[in-house]
Order: sequence, then structure tokens, then C-alpha cells
Amino acid sequence: MTGRTWQEALLSPASIALVGVSDDEGKTSGRPLRFLRAAGYGGRVYAINPTRETVQGERALASLSDVPEVPDHVFILTSAQRALDALEECETLGVPVATILASGFAEVGQAGEANAARLQMLVSRGKLRVMGPSSIGLANLHNGTTLTANAAFAETDLPKGGLFVASHSGSLIGALMSRGKRKGLGFAGLVSVGGEADLTIGDVCSAALDDPAVTGFLLFLEHMRHADKLRAFAEEAARRGKPVAVFKLGRSDEAAELAQSHTGSLAGADEVADVFLRACGIARVASFEGLLEVTPLLARVPAAQKPRRGRVGIITTTGGGAAMAVDHLAGLGVEIVAPSAETRARLAENGIEAGHNRILDLTLAGTRYDVMRGAIEVLRESPEFDMVLVCVGSSARFNPDLAVQPALDLIDAPGHPFAVFIVPDAPDATRRLAGASVPVFEDPETCADAVAAALQRRVPALPPLSPASAATTGRFLDEAEAYARIPSVPVADWVALDVGAPVSDLPFGYPVVAKVLDPAIPHKSDAGGVIVGIDSRKALAKAVGQIRTNVQEALPGHFVSRVLVQRMQKAIGEVLIGIRRDPQVGPIVVLAAGGVFTEIYRDSVMRLAPVDLDIAHEMIGSLKLSQILAGARGRPLGDLDALAEALVAVSRLAEQKDIVEAEINPLLVLPKGDGVVAVDALIRVSGR
Repeated sequence: MTGRTWQEALLSPASIALVGVSDDEGKTSGRPLRFLRAAGYGGRVYAINPTRETVQGERALASLSDVPEVPDHVFILTSAQRALDALEECETLGVPVATILASGFAEVGQAGEANAARLQMLVSRGKLRVMGPSSIGLANLHNGTTLTANAAFAETDLPKGGLFVASHSGSLIGALMSRGKRKGLGFAGLVSVGGEADLTIGDVCSAALDDPAVTGFLLFLEHMRHADKLRAFAEEAARRGKPVAVFKLGRSDEAAELAQSHTGSLAGADEVADVFLRACGIARVASFEGLLEVTPLLARVPAAQKPRRGRVGIITTTGGGAAMAVDHLAGLGVEIVAPSAETRARLAENGIEAGHNRILDLTLAGTRYDVMRGAIEVLRESPEFDMVLVCVGSSARFNPDLAVQPALDLIDAPGHPFAVFIVPDAPDATRRLAGASVPVFEDPETCADAVAAALQRRVPALPPLSPASAATTGRFLDEAEAYARIPSVPVADWVALDVGAPVSDLPFGYPVVAKVLDPAIPHKSDAGGVIVGIDSRKALAKAVGQIRTNVQEALPGHFVSRVLVQRMQKAIGEVLIGIRRDPQVGPIVVLAAGGVFTEIYRDSVMRLAPVDLDIAHEMIGSLKLSQILAGARGRPLGDLDALAEALVAVSRLAEQKDIVEAEINPLLVLPKGDGVVAVDALIRVSGR
């Protein structure tokens, strides 16, 4: 054993062994040795190649066992089968960590599956940490550990700084680095984690948390597996004040296809990922370019304690350019705020005519240093804003000392954070701003993307981890059984009747609804199993018979034995409340417009479950339907407190391990003081 932790050995190894390194420095397997030497790596490097005495002019050893010490980090550059043999040797020697370049695990048929099984057995023993497979390696730019086969690291003068990049994709590392260099960004480390057979993005980033050279993290995600590790890392990053930004691929709804409830269709793969990342305090951007451009802004815009849309004040020397940014910002939920009367008065005192629009358009006057500086200073001190955006036109290209210099001079002065959107192509001005750590943007879409992500970032708000469920499928309960699992939610009066028995008097009044009661028919309306507006015992008997006929026609051979009869009630509005246990991020609670239009309107909001009353009220306020429930246009006020309590109660179903998904749809919201009442429930539990 080396005596060093795997974290130290991963990112700051004192010794490295390259297994299978090529003598041809142009080959993928030859690059790591060339890059390490070019970067000035000061540790000991051992070339392992049993077919040669020298590799790239350096002595080669036949095997890891010939190395005169136990290497801290072994980079395995061979085929999959030989890589596994090398891993076994690493484990025997006590190597802390190894990286596998090769693919050929699970993705290539039976041989790959056998390789993957052998790899999993090895890492499960817990003696050796493994990054990969399919990891193109890593680089720690501050100590010269350029332990990578990525051709992009042939570039000279790599920009050093505080950003730590971790990616599922190896090829994207080079793109991030080259684009970041052009923008004046500097990097502390860049890692390609590959297939995450052992070490995940969350693990690797956690290993870098206490490095004083690391000031923030950029993540490129292809999936949300190992969300628990990502969650743990994000919480610790927030405690240390190191912001995290993410660009995530994969906006498919594959996970939602497994769900058979409205809740499942609303909580698609990308919606769930978005909720999870927000709860973790991670700023998610929608554009690759935004991933790079958001980082200087995150360093200056603190995460919010409570949800905020973000109030932005706009200063511009170009009305058209500002309008482009404003359009995109508004579309992302950012609020463009006009200067208050007090702010306009202060601007006037500084000789600046504010006008009466939401945007402070300085036009040609904004090309004067004193006017632009005065406008920035006043808006940064005004309480109605959370942030100021300065849009600069042609002067950024031709007179940067007039319109851009004020931003350079004021970036570290007290006041709200601000950013600069440069409308023309002005590379010199952009580089000057970026070099001074001024958040600067070159197109309106990326500007809006980054500003929205920064302003809407919150401190982590994660519920306790709920028990995992091994199942994503299972059996449905019938409606009566489902009601028994939600005793904390009021249910409209109901009774179960046998289809073959005479209809007797009901314990409650008419009108009523009759529904087929059968766990095999979770979607009762689709099978003709629901009849509403029944106003008498005679009509009820007829409805029961009609349901039996409808179901048998819709589902030939299926016999209806019971129906559920429920009292009908009028309400202020109808909502859906449901939970779904996502296989990657855990349980999600959903609140949506209810009834038959749930999936048509798609007016929904979701959070990680369970939630408390504060979050429940926040969710209700985010729903468009809440305007109706809150008494819009003279309508009666709904019982929003009772709705919040019901939302909390349903979210706590996540604590019951056997529940895979559950929903109440609709839940009727009654007038204030009268509460809420469930008139349908659907629960799926694990098992048969």
C-alpha cells in the first residue's frame, strides 16, 4: 500500500504507472506519457510494456510487479481483457486507484457482459477504486498531472484557474477546455469518468472539494444514475461556497413510459432531473456555451434561500440588442423590473434621463464613460433589483474605453451583481471583461440561459432520503384499498356494492357517481367503468348494470363483481396530487391541475418528496390554477391550507417502502374552511 488515500492518489499522485503505454506518442495509448512530460509532472512515471525495453526513450518495465514502489495511480491503456488482469494485479499490490481507458464492458454482447461482471466483482471487494471503463483520463493543471489520452491536451499554455470539470463524455473535455480558453476561463482540473463502474462524477468531484485551487465545478451529464453521490457532493460544495453548474443531455421520457398514472406521465425523465438538480442547489443551463459563461456569474450571484424569479434591471446603449435579451429572459421566468421613482430621481441627480420604460436606454449618451458608470452605480444600489444587466452596442467594438471600462472599474465595488451583454462581435472587449472576472455574454440566448440559471439557483433544499424500493412495477390496489392507505386525506363518502345484489339505500344522499371497483382496471373511464350524475336508487341500479356491460365490451372475458358508489360534491377547483418513485433520484411529489384535463393543460409543479408545509404552499403558489383557487375575479376562495396539508400527507407516502406510485385525481378543493376531499385514488405497490 502507498499509504495515500484514493482521493489523493486520483488527483495528486506522487507516482504513476502507465500499463500498455505505446512507443508511438501519436497513438491514443502513447499520449499520456507525452502529455505528462510536456506538462512538467514532477512525480515518478513508470512505463509498463512487456514487448519493449524502452518507450518514448524511457525505460519500460514488463509488469506492475517490476515497479520498485506501489504506484499511487495506474492508468490502464490496454484492451478490456488485459485491463481486468492489470486490475487484479493492482489489487494484489495495494494500488489505491486505477483508471481504465478501454471500452468492451457490457456494451459488446456476452463477452462484454462477462467483463462487466468480473469488474463489478473486483470493485465490490473494496480494495481498489476504479475510474472508468471508457475513461479518457484526467488532468490536474496545477500540479502537471495530465494523465489523459485526450488529444486536446496537446494544446500548449493550458489555462489554469479555479474551475473543476467532470464529464461522462471524454470528448467534451477538450471542447470545454478550448472554448473556455477562448473566453479567458481557467481550469483546475478536468476529468472524464466514463462508465462509472465504481467512481462516479459525485465521488470524483467530492475528492476535489477541499482543494483550495478549486473555486467551482462544471458538470456535463449524460444521465442521472448515482444521484445519491451527486446529491452528497452538491450539499458539501454548497457548504464550502463552491458553486456547481450542469449541462445535462437526454430530454427523453423513457422513465415516464414505465409509469401508468397521470403522475408518471407528468414526471418525465427531464422534469425529474430538473427538480433534483434544483433541490441540490445546482445551476442547470440549457446550452453548452452557457455552461462556460455562467461560472463567473455564479461566483457573484449568491444562491437564494427561498425561490425567486430574479428581478433584473436593464441598462442599454442599443434598444434592439436589449430587446433580444429581454425576450429570452422573460421566457425563462426572469422578471424585468423598471427603475422605481426613487431610482429615477437618483439617476436625474446624476444627469441621466431615465424615461418611463422598464429598460434604461442611454442610447448615444451611454457611450460616455461618466454616464455609463453613473447608471451602473445607481442601479446596483437600488433595492428593487437582484441583478443588473448592461447591454452594450457598437461602442464595445469601437470605443471600449467609454462603454466597457466602467464595468471593469466597478466589478468589485459594492452593490448588486451585474453582467455585460455585448451585442456586436467585439472580441477584445470580451477578453478584457472576462480577464477581469466580469460576467460577459456574446449572444442573447446564452445570456438569458445563464442569468436565469444563476438567479434561480437556491441553497440545497433536500428532504431526508426515503427508503428505496427495489421495484418500478407492481400491482395496483383497488380504489377502496387505496383510500385505506391515505387516512390523513379526507375522502368523499363512499360505499362498495356487489354487482349481483339488489341496490339498497345509501348512507348518504344523491347525486352519486358509480365506478367499477377492480384492481385490474386502474383507468376506469377508459373501460366505460364510470357513470356520473346518478340521482336515484333506480338510476343507480341501471348504472351498475351499464358499467358491467361497458366493461365486458371493452375487456372481453372480464367480469365485474363490485362497484364503488361515491357522493358527488361541487368544488372551487380540482387538483392532482401524486408521488412517483423515480429509479434514479428517488420519490417525487407532483401537484397539478386535476380531473380529465391533467395531461392536456400540463399545469404542474413537482419537488423531491416528502415536503413540509412551507414547500407545499410554495408549490401551490407556482401552479397557474392557484389563481382560481385563490379567488381570482371574485371567485370564492379555496381552502389552500387544507390543500397544503393534503399535499404533505401524500408526499409522506414516499416513506412507505412498498409504494411505487400513488395519486389522488381529482382532489376537490372546497371553499375556505371546508377543506379538501378526494374522489379518486390510485396506488401501485411492489410485489404481486
